Amino acid sequence: MHGQSLLTWATMNRQNWIGSVLLVCFVLLIGLSLAAWKYESIQGEQTTSANQSEPMESVTIAVARAIDHRQTTTSIGTVLALRSITLKNELAGTVREVRLTPGQIVEAGTLLVALDVSVEEADLRAQEAQVALAKTILNRRQNLSQEFATTQEEVDRARADLDVAQAQIARTKAIIAKKTIRAPFRARVGIADVHPGQYLDEGTLLTTLQGVSEAVHVDFTVAQQVAAGLRAGESVEIFAASDSSAIVAKIVALDARVDPTTRNAMIRARIEGTRNIPSPGASVRVRVPVGPQRTVVAIPVSALRKGPGGDHVFVIAPDKDGRNRVHTRQVESGTMIGDEIVIHAGLTAGEHIAAVGSFKLRDGILVAVAESVGKNSKETHEAGTP
Repeated sequence: MHGQSLLTWATMNRQNWIGSVLLVCFVLLIGLSLAAWKYESIQGEQTTSANQSEPMESVTIAVARAIDHRQTTTSIGTVLALRSITLKNELAGTVREVRLTPGQIVEAGTLLVALDVSVEEADLRAQEAQVALAKTILNRRQNLSQEFATTQEEVDRARADLDVAQAQIARTKAIIAKKTIRAPFRARVGIADVHPGQYLDEGTLLTTLQGVSEAVHVDFTVAQQVAAGLRAGESVEIFAASDSSAIVAKIVALDARVDPTTRNAMIRARIEGTRNIPSPGASVRVRVPVGPQRTVVAIPVSALRKGPGGDHVFVIAPDKDGRNRVHTRQVESGTMIGDEIVIHAGLTAGEHIAAVGSFKLRDGILVAVAESVGKNSKETHEAGTP
């Protein structure tokens, strides 16, 4: 009985061991099958990838070109009329007539304000009668002198009386002229608050007159270092608030004194020969040249890329197989000139760079050139941020 149990136990152990071996063999077979399938899949993908062409991006290229460039700075200026006055009356009096229309352009000599001169006109008539009498007396004395019927002293006294009477007339006419206020030059009339019948003390403000001509002055300040490099006759660009186009002005004067507080110097430029002259008193932006002119490289703005490492461009050059590839190049950018930007370092004139479409590039990628933009000529610019 005991021997039969041992035999049964041995038989069961043998069966369990055979089953384990078979299970391990089955698992190994499945693993080898999966490994073989994966290997064949990878080999197929590598073969497919090897047969596919390298990706390529389409871009528009530009040629970096050399230009003569001069740095600029911007200042705020004020437009001034060549002639501008505050109109006041010299003598007191009552207003008789007013011809002040704000905004109206008046010619030189136009009557603006007339004060009451009825007393002066009466004095003038009396003085004219006195002159006529003095002339008659002088003529009579001169005739008597020829007949030796009067002395030379009486003739001289009659001549002096005539001169005094004529001087009185001149004085009265001068008073009438001072009470009749006329435009001293062609000008635009400012706002006025003067009315007939109003009594004006001496020196009462009547209005302002801004000279109207084909030229104006623009006064602006620059740092003393900038002013030291400017000369009379140099050009600056003026930008009015209502117009984005530049107006060329010529420097006519540089102040001999530097402001001790701001360390700035006053510069005066003149605008003439243009229809778009800003109004006197207007604020304008002035683009002022700084330093000497030098040769730099200009590229389209679309070609410049900005990143954490700084400004860069993609330079296009053929590889060993003759295909166009792009390479990242760090550059030092400067001011804008229209739709171009100045490059001070990192790029040489004549190099081809990616322009339109450069945002989708990365270093070393193949590119297909769609078209070329830009110029190869050397040009001159004075540029800055307006």
